[in-house]
Amino acid sequence: MARHRVVLRGGTVLTMDPQLGNLPRGDVLIEDGVIAAVAPDLSVDETEAETVDVTGHIVAPGMIDTHRHTWQTQLRALCADWTLADYLFGIRLGVSPAYLAEDVHLGNHLGALDALNSGVTTILDFSHCNNTPEHADAAITGLRDAGIRAVFGYGFFESNPIQPPHFTDHALRLADFRRVADTHFPSRDSLVTLGVALTEYGTLPFDTTRAEITAARERDALIVTHTGCAWSLPSGVREFAAAGLLGPDQVHVHCNTLTDEEWRLLADHGAKLSISVETELNMGMGRPAFAAARRHGIKPTLSCDVVSLNTGDLFTQTRMGLSFQRWADTEALNLVGSDPTSVTVTAQEALAWTTVNAAEAIGLDHRIGSLTPGKQADIIVTGGPGMSQHPHLDPAGTLVFQTTPADVRHVLVAGRFAKRDGRLTGTDLPALTARADASAETVLGRLAAAGRPLPGTPPEGWGLIARMSSELQATPEHQQPGK
Repeated sequence: MARHRVVLRGGTVLTMDPQLGNLPRGDVLIEDGVIAAVAPDLSVDETEAETVDVTGHIVAPGMIDTHRHTWQTQLRALCADWTLADYLFGIRLGVSPAYLAEDVHLGNHLGALDALNSGVTTILDFSHCNNTPEHADAAITGLRDAGIRAVFGYGFFESNPIQPPHFTDHALRLADFRRVADTHFPSRDSLVTLGVALTEYGTLPFDTTRAEITAARERDALIVTHTGCAWSLPSGVREFAAAGLLGPDQVHVHCNTLTDEEWRLLADHGAKLSISVETELNMGMGRPAFAAARRHGIKPTLSCDVVSLNTGDLFTQTRMGLSFQRWADTEALNLVGSDPTSVTVTAQEALAWTTVNAAEAIGLDHRIGSLTPGKQADIIVTGGPGMSQHPHLDPAGTLVFQTTPADVRHVLVAGRFAKRDGRLTGTDLPALTARADASAETVLGRLAAAGRPLPGTPPEGWGLIARMSSELQATPEHQQPGK
């Protein structure tokens, strides 16, 4: 059988592979979806390969988002002026129950295309709108229809605490997760692989949390969980460690509130970290945890989190994260009237947050994250007519500080063009965006008809949540061995 070969010729190549380094001018050869060679002036028989001239462009690994609630795509900027409490009451307990399965499919399909359009080739989809089995099926199908690489994080969260839910017992949710695993993930080699999104610690009996983690590990599923994002609630890190539940198969998201002891526990158990810079700064969740991660030897990764608030591209998150950390590292000097003599984190180092670090965090570093021969050809090419792309004197600096989704010319996932010459392939985008407008109007209309205001946060807000969590932790079902 003839091989399918593509050569990206003449670009500036940022491999993110320390052995290969960066090539001021180089070629990337792709064979049957895999990177076959990266070098200057590759000798390729052009009668047997499609040649794409990328002279004057930057070629880099596809970016990887380690935590995205993709189903919320058609809620863009709904919670632009909301706190985290508003988000919990307005989105998690308000909008989520009003979503039908077709709304979840559309959110995941359009959200995955939004990611691809901006050069994000892989997402860890924290899917916590699985109101019925059909919702979970629709979420997976939406990802696959978009052609993105993804980890589908099956969420056990119950968004209907008052209305009669479809899953009347948590055991039924665990059974549905096993159904999803058996039905949709018979192989680990597909673009979309299996994960679990835990219900937040302290909102369920501890034995139920343990059961979620056990179910994930029985199916070798990646685990993602919100950790230490609310100052009035416990993080659960010490409790997880005492119960033997921490591990390297977990991505802990946010972690703004953690103590040094809790950071040490995460580091000792090889747990991974996802930072949602834009969300955390805007919702008052605390300092993004770059400094703590550095102290404890944990590699940062980044996420867009919720496009119901902020952007869906990782260029913005990387730029904001790097800017924040450079400021935080020099604040003490500034406050005593001194000036820094160097920056503390480089643009090249920041790119690792969304490439090699992120690939390792989601357990796919053997397949993606760098332009290394033998890995999957998940590749972005930026440049083109945008003024900010000319010249690119410092390619890493151009990607971090000068690039927007409009500057992404080509996106390949496993060697297939998902975006070419600045346009998504095989997609009727006007039709999809029109459907998103209609879906948002219908979902919000359901809430209005039910008399449900948004965000609908009660006056006691976090006090109510903290009290419920405290009462739950005092019950015998929440106690752990030895407590």
